[in-house]
Amino acid sequence: MTAAALLVSDHVDGAVYALSVPDGTVTGRLAGRHLSEHAGFLALPGGRVACVDDRRGELLVLDPFGEELVERAIPVAVPAEHLACDPSGRRLAVTTGLGKNGEPWSDLLTVVDLATGETARVRTRVGEPGVTVLGGGDPLVVLRHREPGALAVHRFADLLAAPPGCPAVAPHALLPLPDDGHGDAQDPQAGRVFAATGAGVHTTRRKGDGLVAGPVIPWESPARGWYPRLDTRRRALWSTLRGGDPDPLRWPDWTNHAWRHDLGTGRTVLTGLGPGLVFRLALARDRTAFTRVHPDGDELVLLGDDGALRRVPLPAMSGAPRRGGTPWEGVQRRAVAASPGADWVAVTRGGHGEVHLVDARTGRETARPRLDTPLHHGGHAALFTRDDGADGDPLGR
Repeated sequence: MTAAALLVSDHVDGAVYALSVPDGTVTGRLAGRHLSEHAGFLALPGGRVACVDDRRGELLVLDPFGEELVERAIPVAVPAEHLACDPSGRRLAVTTGLGKNGEPWSDLLTVVDLATGETARVRTRVGEPGVTVLGGGDPLVVLRHREPGALAVHRFADLLAAPPGCPAVAPHALLPLPDDGHGDAQDPQAGRVFAATGAGVHTTRRKGDGLVAGPVIPWESPARGWYPRLDTRRRALWSTLRGGDPDPLRWPDWTNHAWRHDLGTGRTVLTGLGPGLVFRLALARDRTAFTRVHPDGDELVLLGDDGALRRVPLPAMSGAPRRGGTPWEGVQRRAVAASPGADWVAVTRGGHGEVHLVDARTGRETARPRLDTPLHHGGHAALFTRDDGADGDPLGR
């Protein structure tokens, strides 16, 4: 039986790999599957994982521990922007975004009931909405809109009962939000929804079939975070604060700080990570993992629960972002993955098709499997152990 499983996607070449951890053996491969890197992987109860194939327009339920990787495939609207489920893992929502277009154009939202197989597509509002799905007797779908900013609340049952033809739907309730919202999180235990803006993390709580606003958690820095994430093991919110001149050409000078807000005590701690490009983070058993890309050298940064930092040098990438260019267009990047039930961290080497498997306790690389596609743009990755509690964070990452 596999102790831990790693899913790695090359969304450009259309390949998905399942690997055993920590040895790095490839245990499964899907061809012709172009997963949405932005919607990411969503942990479901029972070791299952949801993701969206942007080319085929399907929501996939994967079993990384089973003999057959694809358990179910359900049609949804694409290009997928965000993916979320209710705390039970039964009810899912997929929003649509830009895809390869220069501006938002799609207003389609898909909802899925995995228990009954029912699906529905409705029209909401053009944009790139974030989404959370709140549980309870009458689950709610909460869409985070920008320009104008708002949290739009819909009853899941109403959406699922919508007639064919993708009808336009109006929200049941609306809560104002600043226009620069980017990033969402949900704390199922407390029934709270979080939305990141320039001012900080806006908190809301369910009240009946609506939301009531709570206090804004400040960044406590002139920088801001973009991807808040719930830490299910330590009952905290995490993000990475990016500061400095916002000009993408100045990316080697961007500042980066790990931001951790304890949901129990309300205490916030900032830890400097160094200059350059720090993107998403991953949560291991006792450490939080970041990758830092910089012209002077890349590294895996491991932040322990005790505040100690360990820096692990990573071999350079051909086609990495360089001074004088941006870190986004036509360059290679890295994806990072970890499980709250394990001490391993996986880091991709974009353009090389390599994955570094690292023991987070020691910083030692345990394996470096090489896949048969380049992992363009770093690909995307997620690491799981059975019953690791990752499904306590009901948003795609």
